[in-house]
Amino acid sequence: MKKGLIITGIIVIIAIILYSSIKGTYNTMVGKDESVTAAWAQVQNVYQRRADLIPNLVNTVKGYAAHEKETLEGVVEARAKATSVNVNPSDPQSLQQFQQSQDQLGSALSRLMVVVEKYPDLKANQNFLDLQAQLEGTENRITVERQKFNEAAQDFNTYIRSFPRNIYANIFNFERKAYFQARAGAEHAPEVQF
Repeated sequence: MKKGLIITGIIVIIAIILYSSIKGTYNTMVGKDESVTAAWAQVQNVYQRRADLIPNLVNTVKGYAAHEKETLEGVVEARAKATSVNVNPSDPQSLQQFQQSQDQLGSALSRLMVVVEKYPDLKANQNFLDLQAQLEGTENRITVERQKFNEAAQDFNTYIRSFPRNIYANIFNFERKAYFQARAGAEHAPEVQF
């Protein structure tokens, strides 16, 4: 009878230790997953800021360059596409689709800025200068927030892939998060011709 109590006591102690380990690991995974989600929300927030600035920028340019209709419509169309993409940060393909739509918007904005160069009065307009400065600041924020997202995703991915946590991650269905990556050809400097 004494032996049975000792064995039962040892089993209970092991179960308590195992439960504490699993509980702590699970809670840490949840916390890191939430960090990735929060970082992603901030990325979306900054992209939304850029999308919100675009109509004001387009309207300002429209007043000076009404016959540049095709470029202006291209920016508006690219903005609509970029804001309509739904993203799951755990799905690399979804993240890539989101990034492509944002790249298209960036290209449309670049074409708009080329059009602006033709209009010295527009370049001197204070509203346009303010919007342009806000847009440049937002582009910098996008870079920072994407970097923070990648760091949070890396921290999460490293944590759930380490042994023995990878076993718990599989049991509780925690999946790796995707990363933002540079667009194809970004390793080559753009060619400048005069």
